Amino acid sequence: MNDDHLKGLNQAQRDAVSHTTGPLMILAGAGTGKTRTITHRIMHLIKEGVAPESILAITFTNKAAREMEERVAALLESDTAQRYSGARRPFVSTFHRLGVFIIRRESERLGIAKHFTIFDKDDATRAIKEALADRGLDPKQFEPGRILTTISRQKGELVTARAYADTAGNDYFPRIVSGVWERYEEILKREGALDFDDLLLKTALLLRDDIDVRTRYQNMWTHVHVDEYQDTNGVQYELSKLLSAQHRNICVVGDTDQNIYTWRGANLKNIMNFEKDYPDARVILLEENYRSTQTILAAANDAIKKNVARKDKTLFTKNIEGEKISVYGAYDEADEAAYVARTAAELIASGTSPRDIAVLYRANFQSRALEEAFLAKSVPYQVLGVRFFERKEIKDVLSFVRAALNPASLSDTKRIVNVPPRGIGKVTLAKMFSGQEHLLTPALRKNVSVLRELLESIRQTAGKETVSQTIKFVIRESGLEAHLRAGTEEDKERLENIRELVTLATKYDALPPEEGVGHLLADAALASDQDSLERNDDAVKLMTIHAAKGLEFPYVFITGLEQDLFPHHRMGSSGGSMEEREEERRLFYVALTRAEKKLFLTYASLRTIFGARQVNTPSEFLTDLDAAYTEEVSDPIGEGEFTGKIIYLE
Repeated sequence: MNDDHLKGLNQAQRDAVSHTTGPLMILAGAGTGKTRTITHRIMHLIKEGVAPESILAITFTNKAAREMEERVAALLESDTAQRYSGARRPFVSTFHRLGVFIIRRESERLGIAKHFTIFDKDDATRAIKEALADRGLDPKQFEPGRILTTISRQKGELVTARAYADTAGNDYFPRIVSGVWERYEEILKREGALDFDDLLLKTALLLRDDIDVRTRYQNMWTHVHVDEYQDTNGVQYELSKLLSAQHRNICVVGDTDQNIYTWRGANLKNIMNFEKDYPDARVILLEENYRSTQTILAAANDAIKKNVARKDKTLFTKNIEGEKISVYGAYDEADEAAYVARTAAELIASGTSPRDIAVLYRANFQSRALEEAFLAKSVPYQVLGVRFFERKEIKDVLSFVRAALNPASLSDTKRIVNVPPRGIGKVTLAKMFSGQEHLLTPALRKNVSVLRELLESIRQTAGKETVSQTIKFVIRESGLEAHLRAGTEEDKERLENIRELVTLATKYDALPPEEGVGHLLADAALASDQDSLERNDDAVKLMTIHAAKGLEFPYVFITGLEQDLFPHHRMGSSGGSMEEREEERRLFYVALTRAEKKLFLTYASLRTIFGARQVNTPSEFLTDLDAAYTEEVSDPIGEGEFTGKIIYLE
């Protein structure tokens, strides 16, 4: 067998790639080439005779899935001895996309419309508010976000509304949640919709309870890979276990030191107990880091070694020793932000690309002072977390498509009923959905009829034209194009954005029309913060540390290193459980290991939080670092002139 695909792998990576049968856990430290290892393992399995389409690889973000898919495709194309058709490719997916795939295939069995709507967070919040109102409850007293979070956490642990009601007992808040949840499920059913958590919950329950369906997918995918296993919650753990139960060829990849999502249900025990679940599992450690300097790695090892709940490993690298870590103690948040902006400007003036610089923070509110400083210095920046698919005009166009394919979707019809204005008010809309259109005036009946004809023509177009042609049809025939062209300068910018949606839609044109539209709608609903990076603006990236997971940059600033901010006041040494305190340290470790060449750590003696000025002490994390790896910076770099452009993000 030609082993070109094994060249360039270190011994640990080669061992992981060559293990083809039975359970395997790859403990991959930050920057140790885990994606390379997974993709080369997939290639090795194919070389060993496993059918490409029998291989499943699941990860968490669209960005990670795209990168993995592209690397696998490149490996397959480089294999001159074989030719693999597009249909004979491994299935690389996020967990949620996997759920969409299975639910659509099994929609009749589940009693769900094939073109079901996926509720995003805004849709789900509106539905919770409606459920509260229907129950006679005040949204100001019972915060919809808290109720939605409770429901989400329960669904993430394989708990249904009925099961939750059975355990609610006489406890006040659980009984409130139970009643609202019951009504929320009725609203979802009425609109032919599922929320994010349903995509996993309904898939897992179907596989668990239906042996025919379970056997079908176990035979479809004989080799299962799960990336970022430390971030799996109860339902993701169950899905992984069910899909691999028959053949037991499960390979999980993860790092106990990068578990930072317990607040949204990630369970560290899943990876810690892998060897109990699979006693015959092989465990391979990837410890050679290819990303960072020796100094950065030494600091990261120092930071994490205090944690108890971890699989022990020590990162090392053959990279250069590198520069010391700069530590700047600022007077207040304005001084801190000015230092960061001045330093970034100096780096750019010396030839560094703005996109190679990242500024990380523990909490979103910290970005305000940083943005002001970057604007003042004319340093181009991009705040991660604002998504293309969240723009009003983009949601409007996609709602036309969803309403056409799923007439039961009241929320989508409400959204587009007067886009552009067509004289249909709330009363008319209510009569449309209650079968009382005959009570409307002739003029209103005509308006409703025109809308229905438009949606039907969109439905027909979506069934026979390419996805980009369908989007063009919606923009033109809905009247949106003419309406925005005749509007303000801001309207003309919105028109440019929906034209960009046409460009984006062309990547689905190679698929059958119905399938392509389904993929576009799913991608839009499941877009994450990191997807905004695909635009690749040449700008400094500002983001939370959580959002930075999985990314890397030559130059990284970690700001706000103050006790009670980072670590957070609920989880620092003075409060919180040991598990919470260890997660904060893992978050610091993740932040440190995003850097390739140089780290800058900053803190402020004074910071205004929620309108109150408070005095801070430096973070305990700073004292965890050996002084040999750090240097105090007492004076900012200076006022070097720099002229740049400002990128305003949607």
